[in-house]
Amino acid sequence: MTSLAFDHVSVRYGQRVAVHDFTDEVASGEWLCLIGPNGAGKSTLLRTVLAQVAHAGDVRADGTSLRSLRARPRAQLVAHVPQVPVMPDDMSVAEYVLLGRTPYIGHFGHEARRDRQIAHEALVDLDLETMAQRPLVELSGGERQRLVIARAVAQQAPVLLLDEPTSALDLGHQQQALELVDRLRRERRLTVVSAMHDLTLAGLYADRLALLYRGACVASGPARHVLRAETLSEFYGVSVRVHHDSDGTVVVVPRRTNAEV
Repeated sequence: MTSLAFDHVSVRYGQRVAVHDFTDEVASGEWLCLIGPNGAGKSTLLRTVLAQVAHAGDVRADGTSLRSLRARPRAQLVAHVPQVPVMPDDMSVAEYVLLGRTPYIGHFGHEARRDRQIAHEALVDLDLETMAQRPLVELSGGERQRLVIARAVAQQAPVLLLDEPTSALDLGHQQQALELVDRLRRERRLTVVSAMHDLTLAGLYADRLALLYRGACVASGPARHVLRAETLSEFYGVSVRVHHDSDGTVVVVPRRTNAEV
């Protein structure tokens, strides 16, 4: 069980401010989803957790500064599903998922039976076990996306970062992947931070949303408070209708502004 704290985190790329003074604490077992238009700073904020970008402020897991850790212990704490993963075409599906066990294998060691079993279970969970021996070059975009999630699941880190995890998936596999993440975080008390463009899915699965705009957090809270038509219009520049179901689900529907009658 691991909490994640952002303490006045800021990132600059030259003169441009990518993230400005972001502060939040994600409790163990909680799911925070970062939303906002392109260029708002969502992916950059996720990279601060991985210590991949220089930043002011600090990101801590249970009080430990993540940038103070070496790569291996950090990978044992944080798993990451990136937008554009590196996937060697000549590697098989099973071999790729097994890479998720790397943080637990010594420099000159080999994966154990338990590592292979954990990787196999991740393939089963993501409906990929029948293609375990296929080379990555043969996979569709959606299959590759599920495979990256499977690798992160096999890593068994208490913190899971998801950067647009459903962007290449069809509707059925979107739900399958997010249901899996939700089940695992409840069973294992995973702390999840995601960046997503689909606002309805974000509100459906995350406990809280943080709306970023030009690097700053401009709204934060449960979906019913953040996903308001006037708020989305102001920061996305779109016309939408927001529907609240009786079960608490918030549905965001784009509206045509120049439709012919």
